[in-house]
Amino acid sequence: MRNEQPVFAAVDRGTATTAVSLVGKVAGRWRLLGSTSGPAGVPEEALLERLRGRLATVDPGTAASLALGAAGSAAGARRLSCVTGAAPEMVVVAATERVLKPLAAAASTAGWRVRPLVLDGAEILAVATALADPRVAAVLAGASDPPGADERPLIGDLGQLVAAATERRPDLVAVLSGVLAEPGGRTEALFQPGRPGPTVLAPSPATGGGEPLRALLDGLRGGEPDGRRALAIATATLADVLQRRVEILEIGMTGAARIAAGWAPGETAVPRVALVPEAALLPRSFSDAHLEAVMSWLIVPLDRLRVRDRLRELALAPWGDAAGDGALLRLAAARAALARLLAATPAFDELPPADLVVAAGGVWAVAPGPAVALALADTYRRAGVRGLGLDHARLLAPLGTIADAAERHAVMTELRDDLLTPLGSVAMPAGLRAGRSAGRLVIRGAGGPAVLDLAPGGLELVDLPPGERSIVEFDLRDPVRFGLRTRHVALEVAGGLGGLLVDLRDIPLELPRRLERRRELLASWQAALWPEVEA
Repeated sequence: MRNEQPVFAAVDRGTATTAVSLVGKVAGRWRLLGSTSGPAGVPEEALLERLRGRLATVDPGTAASLALGAAGSAAGARRLSCVTGAAPEMVVVAATERVLKPLAAAASTAGWRVRPLVLDGAEILAVATALADPRVAAVLAGASDPPGADERPLIGDLGQLVAAATERRPDLVAVLSGVLAEPGGRTEALFQPGRPGPTVLAPSPATGGGEPLRALLDGLRGGEPDGRRALAIATATLADVLQRRVEILEIGMTGAARIAAGWAPGETAVPRVALVPEAALLPRSFSDAHLEAVMSWLIVPLDRLRVRDRLRELALAPWGDAAGDGALLRLAAARAALARLLAATPAFDELPPADLVVAAGGVWAVAPGPAVALALADTYRRAGVRGLGLDHARLLAPLGTIADAAERHAVMTELRDDLLTPLGSVAMPAGLRAGRSAGRLVIRGAGGPAVLDLAPGGLELVDLPPGERSIVEFDLRDPVRFGLRTRHVALEVAGGLGGLLVDLRDIPLELPRRLERRRELLASWQAALWPEVEA
């Protein structure tokens, strides 16, 4: 992008929507000129022309200086593009359930839709039929190293089954893990070079906590430039630019991603990535359990059959029914998807808590920023204080396609004020005891100090506008966890559209079992952050 024209377009093409942004050099630095999105079938040129027309109308001087004054002039702008497609399908097969679980866990967080199969006690015909399915792009077969007594008699059958499948289907990728991948193993003769079907030798899921296997399986998906891989690269750069620990929670129509990147002086951030198709807004395996999860977050009284029908309609027409009850239904489905994403990635909870949590994906466009902040607080239940942001223009993933790391860092540094919508901050202590008062909170801001009584189980909203920072001092009755166990703590927090959320609810969040009572409680929390809901 160096020595190029002073404007470029960023395009993020998803399965449901296409997001487009125009970025230009204004006063010697890159700035976001505008962003928009449309259904996936809308040509990106039309979206670019919409942005160009808006810029020429609102700020004709800037448009002229960037050569964007004439109709069609945006079509020739340099483009950073990425594509996020539907997840391919992989059969994961092992001799026993014990061996299958870690293999399936690695594949399901590497962007594959997993079809798990156990050889022990299964009909061979059913397994062979699954491998012959043309929708299956790859098979992952694994065994322990050394193999356990429960799987030794079946290892030969496992190798022969996979080898036969690759003979019948030259396009089927066979991934061998554990003892199956070792030179001199019992299956080595079945996978000699020159046999039909590509064969990949993979590490065991026990190696490096499963991350080497997950990374290899992610790479096998292909699809460059992949939007979620680019998002991971951009997350690491964002952590370097902000000098903060950053975590991205992205929900899409056909998949989801959880990406974390830390920061340390003099070190390059390396992202931790999990791509989880089952955490999609509407996964292909949608079942009654998924429906019940959506219902548990819904604040409008809709019956199960009507909710099921409307979710089916949403899958067919993602841009339809996006207002009123439809927006509330989407937000409930997003909360349920976030809960699935967090449940599928427990290894992330072993990392230090993030300083900044960012919501990404087109699903958040139906709700105002404060409601998105509450959705994050409802589902991301980790003690501490953190900032909340929104990738409102879906600009991060396209920026992740910039190949040169130094250039990517420079562009994102200049764009740092435009990349994210600040949603505010959340303070979430853990270990509060029940009682009338847990203590008090003193907010020292621009308007002078304010004192707030803290009631366990409650959710307090402190008005803290974007761009404003305040010192908050907790003076608590009993020791609680804020990362460290303490009674007194003073922290700096940043403002945003949702202000400061002082969240004194349970970790994890406990909701009433009765549907009506749960709905009333959720509505009371959301009313202060989404006033239009009442209207």
